[in-house]
Amino acid sequence: MANVVVLGAGLGGVIMAYEMKDQLGRDDQLTVITKGKSYSFVPSNPWVAVGWRGRDEIEVDLTEVMARRGITLVTQGAARVHPGENRVELTDGASVAYDYLVIATGPDLAFDEIPGLGPEGHTESVCHIDHALQAEQAFKRLVAKPGPVVIGAVQGASCFGPAYEFLFILETALRRAKVRDRVPMTFVTSEPYIGHLGLDGVGDTKGLLESEMRAHHIKWITNAKIRSVDAGMMHAEEVNEDGSTKALHDLPFAFSMMLPAFRGVPAVRGIEGLTNPRGFILVDKYQRNPTFRNVFAVGVGVAIPPMGPTPVPVGVPKTGFMIESMVTATAMNIASLLKGEEPSEVGSWNAVCLADFGDGGVAFVAQPQIPPRNVNWSSQGKWVHYAKIGFEKYFLRKIRLGKSEPFYERLALQALGIDKLKSTHHEPGEVS
Repeated sequence: MANVVVLGAGLGGVIMAYEMKDQLGRDDQLTVITKGKSYSFVPSNPWVAVGWRGRDEIEVDLTEVMARRGITLVTQGAARVHPGENRVELTDGASVAYDYLVIATGPDLAFDEIPGLGPEGHTESVCHIDHALQAEQAFKRLVAKPGPVVIGAVQGASCFGPAYEFLFILETALRRAKVRDRVPMTFVTSEPYIGHLGLDGVGDTKGLLESEMRAHHIKWITNAKIRSVDAGMMHAEEVNEDGSTKALHDLPFAFSMMLPAFRGVPAVRGIEGLTNPRGFILVDKYQRNPTFRNVFAVGVGVAIPPMGPTPVPVGVPKTGFMIESMVTATAMNIASLLKGEEPSEVGSWNAVCLADFGDGGVAFVAQPQIPPRNVNWSSQGKWVHYAKIGFEKYFLRKIRLGKSEPFYERLALQALGIDKLKSTHHEPGEVS
């Protein structure tokens, strides 16, 4: 009998549990450790922040579905992973032992690295449902008393899509509230150019997004470092290609949402052999940690090197498609180990993204995610908005029913019409 533990119950953790359960035998035990009992659909948070969704519409109580699938749900949360002892220490002092551990915690949000950043400082966030609900109250105050808006992503950020999404969703919401004419908008990003996305662009994301910003009267600053944030004022440094200071900007705002840099969660950060200096989990091509061979990792908490040097540090995003490919490979590799075989499955690490703009949007596909690519495609239109709504409904239904069916491949093949998007058995970044 094997005891498999999944640490985390976000996008990666829940589908990891579902797919892992399908691979285990009747006598094997599967445990999910998370803080609280709810799954929240993070991609909907930009809609929550402007009042288009409520908490009850995007959250799922995992208690019943996990029990129905025969998965033990531990809701105390993890204090520390002890990989040398094959156990996870919980916040109440108890421990859960494991034969195999899959770390799917997602990131820790590094707001504290910039003075004044984040919901406890002077800017809003859409990284968590609680943050988005707080942002909704700030949005209401903005509508009541219009003023300048600053949206973007700070140095070291790796998830740029939600920043662009929220920028245009907010713009749409302000137009609908008939106050857009009194709200100057500026996008501030660490990216070297608009549409870089941590991927050196996909298709013509640079042209598409710059065009959208011009059409909606949005200014932008790239290669930006946020020095600090005061109440109503952001202090940014714009740098040249060699990293020298190009300009200093004091940006007044009545509302600001800035995505932070990510790092590994405290439960794993600083464990030699397990994580890199930022606390992200080190894995090989099989999603397996090279030091602790019974520890795997999936999702945003996995260490991936940046695309290349940029004037301001920019990370690589982990899109939903990539995460699902990590999950499938991990479940099959652990199943192989349980049968006495060696791991052989490798995630595809392709990128598929739908960026909703409220009444339109941009979609892109990168195969593989790291250039050079076999598929390098982007497009825009109202269909993206409706596709994102369909994605939300499908995925939440999947979580509620406890299904392990991959969604992104179906989306890519049927909605986008691009064949053979999900290739397998090749190295991350390798053209196949």
